[in-house]
Amino acid sequence: MSAFFSSLRPAMRMAGAPQTARAFSSSPAHSIARLTLTGRLGGEPELQATSSGQEIVKYNIATSHGSRDNRQTSWWRITNFVPEGPQRDFVLGLQKGTLLYVEGDAKMATWEDAEGQTRSALNIVQRTMEVLKRPENNGHGEDSQ
Repeated sequence: MSAFFSSLRPAMRMAGAPQTARAFSSSPAHSIARLTLTGRLGGEPELQATSSGQEIVKYNIATSHGSRDNRQTSWWRITNFVPEGPQRDFVLGLQKGTLLYVEGDAKMATWEDAEGQTRSALNIVQRTMEVLKRPENNGHGEDSQ
């Protein structure tokens, strides 16, 4: 009978307390960081060309946190390598104020400016984007659907 109860102990321990997550990562050191943002489009997306001639879409998202009387806003620059066609037209047609959910790969870039100062910026390359809510007013005094 005691063997029966000793075999239940591990199961009872697991049922009683929640298991904690592992404190290590098995990801390789060269993995890229993933960032998830939910925020408002800060302006209309812009089509730009890279130095190699590839066209990309760039846009800014504003995220806010804190209480109403101490709200702080962070601005994020997003790059989208969407190919020519309906997807790109959709992104370029988004209006300022659109609430977006964006997942992207984040990487720090460091360079030296014209004055010799070292500068750095966080580059975010969009992987996925979802429109959560369009602005209430489309700029023409009509409600958008």
